[in-house]
Amino acid sequence: MRTPESSLAEEPVEAKKKPFRFSLKWKWALSTAGAVLIIFTVIALLIFNSFMTVLLQQERTHVGDTMNVVVEKLNTQKQELTGQTVDNLLRPRVAAILGKKTTPYNSAIVTSLARDSQTVAVYDPAGALLFTSRGANVATFKPVNKQQIRTQQTKQGSGLIGRTPIRSKQNDQIIGYVQVDDNLQDYHETQTRLLQVVIVLGLMAALAAAILSYILASFLLRPMDAIRDTIHAVRDDPQTDERVPVSKRNDELGDLTALLNDMIDTTQRYIDQQQQFVEDVSHELRTPVAIIQGHMEMLDRWGKDDPEVLDESIKASLQETKRMKSLVQEMLDLQRAEQIEVTFTNDVTDVSEVVTQVYDNFKMIHPDYVFILDDDVHQSIQAQIYRNHLEQILIILLDNAVKYSTTRKEVHLTYEQDSRNVEIAVQDFGEGISQANRDRVFNRFYRVDKARSRTKGGNGLGLAIAKRLIEGYHGSITIESAVGHGSVFRISLPILSKEAADRLIKKKQQAQAANNDIPGLLKSQLLEDDSGEDPATKSETPDDH
Repeated sequence: MRTPESSLAEEPVEAKKKPFRFSLKWKWALSTAGAVLIIFTVIALLIFNSFMTVLLQQERTHVGDTMNVVVEKLNTQKQELTGQTVDNLLRPRVAAILGKKTTPYNSAIVTSLARDSQTVAVYDPAGALLFTSRGANVATFKPVNKQQIRTQQTKQGSGLIGRTPIRSKQNDQIIGYVQVDDNLQDYHETQTRLLQVVIVLGLMAALAAAILSYILASFLLRPMDAIRDTIHAVRDDPQTDERVPVSKRNDELGDLTALLNDMIDTTQRYIDQQQQFVEDVSHELRTPVAIIQGHMEMLDRWGKDDPEVLDESIKASLQETKRMKSLVQEMLDLQRAEQIEVTFTNDVTDVSEVVTQVYDNFKMIHPDYVFILDDDVHQSIQAQIYRNHLEQILIILLDNAVKYSTTRKEVHLTYEQDSRNVEIAVQDFGEGISQANRDRVFNRFYRVDKARSRTKGGNGLGLAIAKRLIEGYHGSITIESAVGHGSVFRISLPILSKEAADRLIKKKQQAQAANNDIPGLLKSQLLEDDSGEDPATKSETPDDH
């Protein structure tokens, strides 16, 4: 027996049925067919209305011609018209013409009276019917003073009615009236046939457009199938090597293909970096944790009462704790460097001022080293970079130069510019870096000589942080080195014009003004985060080569 709970449990299963799917090809085909049908209908209606207007004008002309012909036959009389007179002037005329060897269609009166769609009626001045070309009922007579042709509605539909007076040529008196009724039979038949042709042609055009559009859509959207298959493959296996085949077509789908492949490559690169990062962090943390654990276990077993062992274990544990703290801090610095485009887009820094400040600071804290500043700029240069980040980059490079200038304690700092970029170079005369290691010094946790680097401090993250920071501001960092002769690290940043710098400063001021409107708690949290120690001030243990 089914319970209400079981019924409710089964309802979501039915609700999960996939809705009807209308493919993009059919949408394209039907929308194109609909558009073609609409355009065709509009054009056809314009042509149809113009054509029918011309036909209606021709019918009006026929009615006018018929009235003129009848009037020309009857206006020769001096007296008012009678039925016998009209009949003798019209019908015998037809018989006389038929008796001749000429064709009756050469007679205007015969042609006019023979029209199937027209009925000709003649009235006397009092309105009495004298003559009618057909036995059909004629419209109500109305006297007029001049020729009139009007549209009227009848039981059979719309029609034309023409009325004109018959004036005697001798005395210009009205001796009767002519009325022509035209039921527009030919006009309506032509209208019906033309509508049928338009509808058939419209449907044929829509069908042809739909078929052609579907074929064209299938051809143009072929890359979509490859894109879909590639996305499914990446979803099933993020590490797959499958990519969308690159086509030679230079259109939006080609751009989408290249963009998707690039996005997949970037995602996989991030995944690889993340895995490498986790592995490196695990490896780097494993050693200090093992050392601390070993000392703690030794103290727990028998070192509590030995002051020398106790002092040695505490110092070693504190040293490893500090190194772990430094490692965690540099990891946070590297993570913050990933947010440059979001947080520091409007910062402008005087590069000359920062270079001079860092140079003076290193001369003060390392009096036993010779620092030489080669300034070829001699003016203020502005770049789009957060000041503390530029300081951090220079501190990392100078600190590494100091660490590895053990024999010749001399560091050169060169500052120059070209038309577009400002370049800063830091040169040391230390051990140098081999070609094999030169390509990997910017990797996270990488050290050329791990044993010696550990004694000098650092975790192998400084250069990785510097590279990420400088690239985040659309700059570049390169290295030139020779084993035994030292290394040169060069950083390059785009120069800002005065107008661009003023514009960025204005944007930053507007953003700061907007931040002043943030509610108290949120604002205090943001200010607390912003006023915390910046990554640039925490480079106590920058990277080594």
